[in-house]
Order: sequence, then C-alpha cells, then structure tokens
Amino acid sequence: MPRGQRKSLEEKIQAKQELINALNIRIESEQRELEEMFEQKRRKELEAVSDIIEDAGLAPEEVTEVLQQYIESRRANAS
Repeated sequence: MPRGQRKSLEEKIQAKQELINALNIRIESEQRELEEMFEQKRRKELEAVSDIIEDAGLAPEEVTEVLQQYIESRRANAS
C-alpha cells in the first residue's frame, strides 16, 4: 500500500535543525525565567533579614559585627 511522499534526507536534516533551533530558543527563555525566579527569591530573603534587623532595632554595623564574631567562633570550633 503506497504511503505519502517520503521526505528527502535534506528535508529531514532541515527539519531537525529547525527543531533544535526552536528548542535552544526555548531553553534560553526558560533560563531567563529561572534567573528571574532566583532573583525574586534572593530579594525576599534579603527583605526578611532586613525586617528582622529593623524589628530588633539594630544598626547594620552592629549586625555585621555580630555576624563576624559568630563566623569566627564557628571557625574556631571547627578547628
């Protein structure tokens, strides 16, 4: 039973290249969207930390000093 006309090898190659190009465009778009989501997450985390600092009535310098002491203490305990 005869089927429709078969695609030539050149047509198959071209179709595959077009598919790959379309997928690459999709990947780039999804990557940009993912990066935006990471940025939103980072902003929310920073806002949460900022809110805690503000609620505690601490100056940024005080927070920096306390965190530095904490980091040094952890390093000393790890050794």
